[in-house]
Amino acid sequence: MPVVISLLRGVNVVGRNQIKMDQLRALYESLKFTGCQTYINSGNVVFSTRERSLAALPARIEKAIERKFGFRPSVIHRTVGELRDVIARNPFARRSDIHPSKFLVGFMAADASAEACAKLRAINVGPEEVHFAGRELYIYFPNGVGQAELSWSSIDRAMKVPITGRNWNTITRLLAMAEALESSK
Repeated sequence: MPVVISLLRGVNVVGRNQIKMDQLRALYESLKFTGCQTYINSGNVVFSTRERSLAALPARIEKAIERKFGFRPSVIHRTVGELRDVIARNPFARRSDIHPSKFLVGFMAADASAEACAKLRAINVGPEEVHFAGRELYIYFPNGVGQAELSWSSIDRAMKVPITGRNWNTITRLLAMAEALESSK
């Protein structure tokens, strides 16, 4: 059974789209996923599934969330192997000046078009550093996300595919949880 990391977009942000993590975990369990675990209050779920078509899972989960909670967030998935690759492709790995809480990975639902990447590159990003790699954006915010010149809304407008960000600490924790679930089988 594959282990999947599910990342919900825009959940529990500034008082909107509220879901308690115990309710989210129960929803995933009701969909017959096993080993369901949530991490922090931003819509991260690690689980196992017997599903053969992982590509169909996001729409199925989005629909279930809409029925239960009355809104439909984008759900973006990565397998354990894909999350390992995200970590292995870290363009900042050799730099000692990168603070993990200021380093975000934007997970996209699909590859961004060349046009979208060019549009994002054209935005004056100030001190922020942006790197593209497949379905991920690696972004370092040296002054913190709250003080960034590059806004998440401008990233959204440029990329034109659903995208959700997680900081490096969260990503490494999610991988550890997923690997533990994978090894428990």
